[in-house]
Amino acid sequence: MSEKNQYILGIETSCDETAVAIVKNGHEIVANIVASQIESHKRFGGVVPEIASRHHVEQITMVIDEAMKVAELQFSDIDAIAVTEGPGLVGALLIGVNAAKALSFAHGIPLVGIHHIAGHIYANRLIKEMEFPLLSLVVSGGHTELVYMKEHGHFEVIGETRDDAAGEAYDKVARTLKMPYPGGPHIDRLAAVGSPIIDLPRAWLEEGSYDFSFSGLKSAVINTVHNAEQRGEVIAPEDLAASFQQSVIDVLVTKTVRATKQYEVKQVLLAGGVAANKGLRTALENEFSTMENVELLIPPLSLCTDNAAMIAAAGSVMFEKGQRSDFSLNANPGLDLSIHNS
Repeated sequence: MSEKNQYILGIETSCDETAVAIVKNGHEIVANIVASQIESHKRFGGVVPEIASRHHVEQITMVIDEAMKVAELQFSDIDAIAVTEGPGLVGALLIGVNAAKALSFAHGIPLVGIHHIAGHIYANRLIKEMEFPLLSLVVSGGHTELVYMKEHGHFEVIGETRDDAAGEAYDKVARTLKMPYPGGPHIDRLAAVGSPIIDLPRAWLEEGSYDFSFSGLKSAVINTVHNAEQRGEVIAPEDLAASFQQSVIDVLVTKTVRATKQYEVKQVLLAGGVAANKGLRTALENEFSTMENVELLIPPLSLCTDNAAMIAAAGSVMFEKGQRSDFSLNANPGLDLSIHNS
């Protein structure tokens, strides 16, 4: 008699994507539906929380129905519902959390609250099984962190951003260069045709620190543009983009490599929205191609940005470890990643 397949339904509404997915046995995606709101927020130059929440309310039921239809499953087939409880926009999170609680209550399905960053890390398990100990470089709009994991479900943040996350810096620099939101992909494309010839700072912080800081770099780019304008000079935007991106990548890659050696990890995982950045992906691949006994995992572009398959993948692990949430589960915009540690 064959073992029953495990199906985890994931719900992700932490920002401006209404996403629902179903993952089979922890690593096989059977449905992954994402309703994006980028067009609604573009004219404002960033995500407007009130608009994001309204869109989630409109979309969530349809996206759940679509995921179940694509997976060709009934709710009686679902073993657990995993939902992002934080961090994120509180109004947006509430829509997903309450939808998950309603499904859990109506169908008697266990509920598991998931940390958004844990989801980004576990997106990698949808490609290949994780090997411990491992190190994850998480780079997204609101987060830049180095996370050490000695086993499933154990997260030790060894470095984090002290101010602007890398993704925020990208969006602010893109705005300075009069590019639309979200700015990251535009800067990445522009950097590919430019040369990093403008001297911009790299914040290494204290010796041995794995923390990050990008506000000084962002300010340096803005000042460079304003000073040039005042002098009537023209700076090639592609060179400025290349110089900015090179500064970000140098710091991210250097600190990741140093932590890889210090913690003697078997795998290095890239995670988060900025993991879609071609410059960063290439730099990491080049660096780790010469490093023996360390495997670099980078998820496909579709699993870098916010999606629910990653939440279901993390939910599968947490469910197996016995983690459960009750109906007091609430949106927690300041949720600490270490809360999941077993």
